[in-house]
Amino acid sequence: MIIPLLPELTLDLADEEAGLFDATGGEYRSDAPPPFWSFAWPGGMALGRFLLDQPLFVAGRSVMDLGAGSGLVGIAAARAGACTVTAVDTDPEALAACARNARANGVDIVTSTVPVPAEVIVAGDVFYSGPVAERVLGFLRRSGAEVLVGDPGRGYLPTRLFEALATYEVPVRVKLEDQCTMRTTIWRLR
Repeated sequence: MIIPLLPELTLDLADEEAGLFDATGGEYRSDAPPPFWSFAWPGGMALGRFLLDQPLFVAGRSVMDLGAGSGLVGIAAARAGACTVTAVDTDPEALAACARNARANGVDIVTSTVPVPAEVIVAGDVFYSGPVAERVLGFLRRSGAEVLVGDPGRGYLPTRLFEALATYEVPVRVKLEDQCTMRTTIWRLR
């Protein structure tokens, strides 16, 4: 599937009409969590576009894609010249998707279920709930890496700790977001 905002990338994702809970019979169940990795989320799309347009942030540097999902941001980092990219996600299905999508886009990405040291950490749409935001922010602040985040304003990103670098109007799936576009900002941790 061609990705809005990133026509140079192709990813194996859920069909355009699929909803987040379709694979679970339309409801959330802890034994069958929704496949978050099978969608291109606005923060990841904007961050991927930013890296392709501004490769100096990752070119020649080691990159960790935190909460990698489909691998979109890591693939963009690899295309922008990162020397190594590690896609990190807790979902084994997401890591399998990262590997498939990296091959389909002609780039090399390593996958891992645990964070790895990197010069740059990229993270799209990881500030989606209070508890997750708290854990992610603590890790990012301790990492010592340059941190770039793509966030569509879901309300859990403490913007006072970040510097805005760019903003995009990202086309999104109405079935997921109840709107056609989302204003999404690229932030750098201060």
